[in-house]
Amino acid sequence: QVQLVESGGGLVQNGDSLRLSCTASGGTFSSLVMAWFRQAPGKEREIVAAIIPSSSTTYYADSVKGRFTISRDNAKNTVYLQMNSLKPEDTAVYYCAAKSALMGLASSQWDYWGQGTQVTVSS
Repeated sequence: QVQLVESGGGLVQNGDSLRLSCTASGGTFSSLVMAWFRQAPGKEREIVAAIIPSSSTTYYADSVKGRFTISRDNAKNTVYLQMNSLKPEDTAVYYCAAKSALMGLASSQWDYWGQGTQVTVSS
């Protein structure tokens, strides 16, 4: 069983940067596909970014391309989300997710979830 713990959320101003971290335990982190999702009030959970075990391939939602960067450190069992040029519409609870299967991005296809961390961007 994999446990995921996010950290790094907070309240920032429009245009600021923030880095989220997610540390995994209880599994073989280096074999897991990792992702960040977010869910804003009244909206469905959406994928923000994903990264495969070797870090050679990443995915970004169109809304965050060029502003957010996902990375991982397999030696530290940690995945990061660097968020730059934050906008009020980025306000959401951000969740870390993990799975073994390489294919598929839908939220239903992820095996493990963190508890979430709140990111609030004020205008």
